[in-house]
Amino acid sequence: MSRTSLKDAELDLIFSALADTRRRKVLLRLIKGPLIVKEIGAEFEMSKPAVGKHVNILEKSGLIKRKEIGRSHHCELNQKAIKKVENWISCYQKYWTESLDEMDAYASTLSKKKRNE
Repeated sequence: MSRTSLKDAELDLIFSALADTRRRKVLLRLIKGPLIVKEIGAEFEMSKPAVGKHVNILEKSGLIKRKEIGRSHHCELNQKAIKKVENWISCYQKYWTESLDEMDAYASTLSKKKRNE
């Protein structure tokens, strides 16, 4: 597997995980600090199987890290995965900024031509 496809596969998992509102809310909550899986269920009013499903998806995508301490599963945000998303978005942000700047310059040119007619 090439480096590009590995990065693509990682991003696919991340964006797939981010596609669900409940998982995004869990991630937002994890910004404040780690949670035990049981706390996630209580805070977000999810059944134990639902919490397990969402935590597994977030962990598989790399967005969270899970540690077993005794009988508890502790979840925390994985900053490296968040950075991958940020880097990907920043490439497109640069593209759109440049494109909008070009459109603005073109519109200004058209406006000047119209005033000179």
